[in-house]
Amino acid sequence: MTEKKTKTVQKENMAKKVWFITGAGRGMGTDIAKGALAAGHAVVATGRNPERVAQAVGENENLLAVKLDVTDPADAAAAIQAAVDRFGRIDVLVNNAGNFYAGFFEEITPDDFRTQIETTMFGPMNVTRAALPVLRAQRSGLVVTISSTAGITGGEFLTAYAASKFGVEGWAESLAMEIAPFGIRTMIVEPGFFRTELLTPESTSYAVSTIEDYALRTEQTVTAWKGMNGLQGGDPAKLADALIQLAELDEPPLRFAAGADAVGVFETRAKELQDQADAHRRLSGNLAHDDA
Repeated sequence: MTEKKTKTVQKENMAKKVWFITGAGRGMGTDIAKGALAAGHAVVATGRNPERVAQAVGENENLLAVKLDVTDPADAAAAIQAAVDRFGRIDVLVNNAGNFYAGFFEEITPDDFRTQIETTMFGPMNVTRAALPVLRAQRSGLVVTISSTAGITGGEFLTAYAASKFGVEGWAESLAMEIAPFGIRTMIVEPGFFRTELLTPESTSYAVSTIEDYALRTEQTVTAWKGMNGLQGGDPAKLADALIQLAELDEPPLRFAAGADAVGVFETRAKELQDQADAHRRLSGNLAHDDA
């Protein structure tokens, strides 16, 4: 092999990254996996049913489909090991797997509320905990966590989901400071409304309406959300392409507002916080000890 060809191969190998994606059997995870493969990367696509994952993503010599229930730490450790055994490293970890328990707080059962937290908050923690020793040893990597605009601002019917996403936001932002010295970056992605499968019966569970005071609002909200399914403005394939572009940056953003509606949520929330800080500024600033 000539020196010129050797350098070309080395450059191609350096450009090729290994992506590890959770929840890749449908929805946004499938689009991210397909996008990464199309960009020439290797992909470890995971889900509870690896056969379904492989079928959804499509055959590719750079694809490894692996079983992973993100709520099971042992599953997470085994999936990470399978990725390293096949490809030798992990460059981009995408915490995408999730579900949605919707309803008014009083009507969501404690078990369902905990299940929401287990999947969409502790799930990313389980997978990231398993991956960090690999990333630290490499002294490189990017941890991408798919949050939501519900992690920026709460909303009616979102108590369980928003609680999990607010938790993910605080965890990921704090984690960023802990692992940056090892060359590991983090990125929190807050999508607005994208045409994924989140609002389908496979992903969304609605609390049973049991309290008359909430009955009409429950009926109206469920009807509206079911009517929105398949009509959301965001294109998940375009989001996948955006994430692949951002993953190439030396300094990816800590937060990425995914979609024009998400940008609007960011801007509104920033103004709300500033207004709340200003509203009682004198009272807030008069709480120190007199001898301070």
